[in-house]
Amino acid sequence: MEEDNEFRLVDRHFQLEQHIAHRMAAPHWHEHIEINLLLSGTMTYLFNGRSAAVAAGQLVLFWAAIPHQTIAVSAGAPLVCVYLPLADFLALPLQRQTRRAVLQGDLLSATEPDPLDTLMAGRWVREWETADSVRRQLVIDEVKLRVRRLALDGARPPAGSGAPAGGSKPLAHQRVEALIELINRHYAEALSLGQLAALAGVHASTINRDFRAVLGLTMNEYLMRYRLARSMHLLAETEEPVLQIAYGCGFGSASRFYELFRARVGATPRQFRARLRDAEAAGP
Repeated sequence: MEEDNEFRLVDRHFQLEQHIAHRMAAPHWHEHIEINLLLSGTMTYLFNGRSAAVAAGQLVLFWAAIPHQTIAVSAGAPLVCVYLPLADFLALPLQRQTRRAVLQGDLLSATEPDPLDTLMAGRWVREWETADSVRRQLVIDEVKLRVRRLALDGARPPAGSGAPAGGSKPLAHQRVEALIELINRHYAEALSLGQLAALAGVHASTINRDFRAVLGLTMNEYLMRYRLARSMHLLAETEEPVLQIAYGCGFGSASRFYELFRARVGATPRQFRARLRDAEAAGP
């Protein structure tokens, strides 16, 4: 995962890379479905308000429009990252419940490590870096087939993920996880910093201090990003009118929704929906 915390929709194409995993100073997000495979060591994500630890060889898939962050990782751990365009993911013949779970913010992983994943990922990396367009297309096709198999095999959240955990975590980290849970439940409401503070039983200044310390951004920025991700989900999965989606995701006005969506996503909501529909119609 890159350190950049800006939304990225400039390159909507399939991408694949291998690098040394690192702890991220702040969350980032982009439109792709992201598939990660850690080749050695361990890594912990902060994703959708929950911590999730993954081990070497454990294939993980999530929708990267949900702000996410690597908060701990073994030194020198190699990580293979695959970025599957959202439109390609939606065009796959997956069960609706699996697709919906991913777009609603579930982080899915293989039920158990599969040694073939490590072998296949190594070949994907080599051929993506050195092969011609024909073999690159084979890589893309194999990744899509692996996603389908992951869904059929009953992918589940990684062990240790679930409700925000306490224990030995720093207090600020615990509070941020609890605050994100509140945002996930109340994002459709006219939620202000003061209202969130009242719900959490903490002072407003504490919320922003903790968000900046743990995530590197303010609560309002995180809330806005989360609302945009939810609006993208509804545009992709429903036929709800755009204005209904705007207000249902907590945006106070249609003009504000259009302004933010176009600035952050690089397309209007209707253009975004049309592009996904075109991809679905084209098939896998």
